[in-house]
Amino acid sequence: MSIFSRKKEPDTNARETANNQLSELALSTIHDGVIITGGTGIIHYANPAAATTLGYTTPSNIINLDASLLLKIESKEGRELPENENLLLQSIRTGQALDNYKVCLIVGQAKKRIPVAFSVIPVKNSSNNRIITFRNITKELAEEGEQTEFISTASHEMRTPVASIEGYLSLALNPQTATIDERARTYLDSAHAASQHLGKLFRDLLDVTKLDDGRLRPTFQPVEMVGLIKQIVDQFLPAIKKGNLTYQFGASEPNVGTSRRLDQVIYGFVDVSFMHEIMDNLIDNAVKYTPAGGSIYVNVLGDGDRVLINVTDTGIGISADDLTHIFQKFYRSDNSDTRTIGGTGLGLYLVKQRVEAMGGRVWAESAFGEGSTFYVSLPRITGEEYEKRMIAYNNSMGMNLNPTTKPASSPQLPQVQVMQGAQPAQPQPAQPQPAPQPAPSPQLNLSQTTSNNINGGTNQ
Repeated sequence: MSIFSRKKEPDTNARETANNQLSELALSTIHDGVIITGGTGIIHYANPAAATTLGYTTPSNIINLDASLLLKIESKEGRELPENENLLLQSIRTGQALDNYKVCLIVGQAKKRIPVAFSVIPVKNSSNNRIITFRNITKELAEEGEQTEFISTASHEMRTPVASIEGYLSLALNPQTATIDERARTYLDSAHAASQHLGKLFRDLLDVTKLDDGRLRPTFQPVEMVGLIKQIVDQFLPAIKKGNLTYQFGASEPNVGTSRRLDQVIYGFVDVSFMHEIMDNLIDNAVKYTPAGGSIYVNVLGDGDRVLINVTDTGIGISADDLTHIFQKFYRSDNSDTRTIGGTGLGLYLVKQRVEAMGGRVWAESAFGEGSTFYVSLPRITGEEYEKRMIAYNNSMGMNLNPTTKPASSPQLPQVQVMQGAQPAQPQPAQPQPAPQPAPSPQLNLSQTTSNNINGGTNQ
């Protein structure tokens, strides 16, 4: 045989067959469920784990079925979500990626509930395939529940002495109750700021764990969203002015200090206290991370069956690496621009938690040095639905009132007044708090008190 003879190439078809067999072997033995659908949601492939989790004996039993028939989920309140609130089905229909979406999956005729984490990866091919992966997270939730119970108990116990320290420091700094020199005042100011920061951390921890372990659930009511959001944001006007920032609300020019309102009427069915917390955190972040001379824009739009809220700033922005983590618990961007700004790392996690508890979604678009935009998408209701739900809400509150067709924000929401020269009340030492109640067994995180304090948001 000549040394110059060409070596025969391996048979291409045989190699592809071998690779396909290995891929099938991998998919058939892993514990995570894998489903592949087309752009319309029809199932083209399912592995054995997916079929078993969904209550079927073999994958062939679910091939060619519509994913919407099988992927039924419920909210934390035990309500089966319609398709327009089911983020999993929306992701499949629109081709938008979804990562680690934790929900209760309703399985089979017996309607068994299984806690599952879903991810959807859109594939840009001729079939517009979506790869859906999911895993049972029962054990993971049990471990998280133990951690949550510890954090809740520890935060409650530590909040009382910290509140007492803060109260006594306030008394020491009050010239009516104590006389101190300037050096001592400097030290006490620093200690007071630190105690306030620590107290806020404990309050945020308690707020987060209450929703995590099911002790706090949203209380829905019909509201006119534009009026509600503007009313919340207007509480930050003093802080916006103090920071020498420009503010726009759904308008083409700044409207700081004016009562300008949009004519658009958008109705939603939300928890008003949750909306206060969400907007407080987003606006507070925008104010703190935007240098003097910058701008903040807020808008509320009706986008089909969704309410879309955006908070945009011209601040320091968020790097691409940080952008994928900012909604995680305790995560904070670590760079020279953020180290000087205090924060707990819980604010955006709390925002995500509250938004998802109301059947919504939150995300951010940003580039470092180029500002940020945070979007909140929530279910929208029609004017007719608003009137019907307002009647039901008023009846549940013991009020026999008929709703008017006039756009209204949340009933009895406090109006913001900026008072000149007002003196703050002097803080008093905190009284001991009652012992916490035992937390219930861990529940799935599907995902307060309204405050008029414009500086009360949580850090990014």
